[in-house]
Amino acid sequence: MPNHKRAIHTFLLLLFITMLSACVSQNSLLANNIKGEQRSEQNRVRDSARHPLQTLAFFEVKPNATVLEIWPAKGWYTEILAPTIKQGGGQYISAGVPLHTGPKWRQNRRQEYHDYLASKPEYYDAVRFVEFGPPSFWSLGEDNSVDTVLTFRNVHNWVKGGYQEKIFQAMFSVLKSGGILGVIDHRAKPNTDIETMKKTGYMTEQYVIALAQQAGFVFDSASEINANPKDTKDYEKGVWTLPPRLRLGYTDLEKYTAIGESDRMTLKFKKP
Repeated sequence: MPNHKRAIHTFLLLLFITMLSACVSQNSLLANNIKGEQRSEQNRVRDSARHPLQTLAFFEVKPNATVLEIWPAKGWYTEILAPTIKQGGGQYISAGVPLHTGPKWRQNRRQEYHDYLASKPEYYDAVRFVEFGPPSFWSLGEDNSVDTVLTFRNVHNWVKGGYQEKIFQAMFSVLKSGGILGVIDHRAKPNTDIETMKKTGYMTEQYVIALAQQAGFVFDSASEINANPKDTKDYEKGVWTLPPRLRLGYTDLEKYTAIGESDRMTLKFKKP
């Protein structure tokens, strides 16, 4: 092999090894924090239903990137993402409901989230906060400033509130060109009508994909990581009949526990 071809071959091999090492390192950070002591035992037991490592790998989450999570609620994914991104040199942004508007229960949950993060500064002191949501907080930050936007089981809330289009547009605006939007939500049967979706909390994949495309996103791919074929989606109290909510209390508790958490779509979009 001529010297110049050998040099090119060696360079490409070293480049591949470097890229592979970086990928392994990133996944190791995620894996370590999924097992980390900062996570509550209550959250750990749900890993088998939520598959955090596979899900975040599918969404191409990088620890050195700027990653924004919409409405983290009690912070199930914050426990994993915030320390991982802090250690990787990136920036984790939590876009929570506005602190002084909306229902009291939502304000209490937001305050509990802030108090929890403040109690463990060694993991969460680098978190940036953005107020986002009704009635008038519709900006996620500077346009084209974020690498990845993630939302877990929130679209059904936005649709019920009637502001889904505003939120998808805000997510599109804040993402950089080439940035990724990762969406997980409870999956309805195809052709379910909008009123049933609002009532039950289950959204069709077609509807969510259309919302994203209307905002300008390109649909990239779907994964069955978070599928649950046991979920029949026909319960008296909608998706909240299943764990973790179990709205029927002890009524048919064994049945709904055996079904497990909902069947979920896992969708990846990109900004052109």
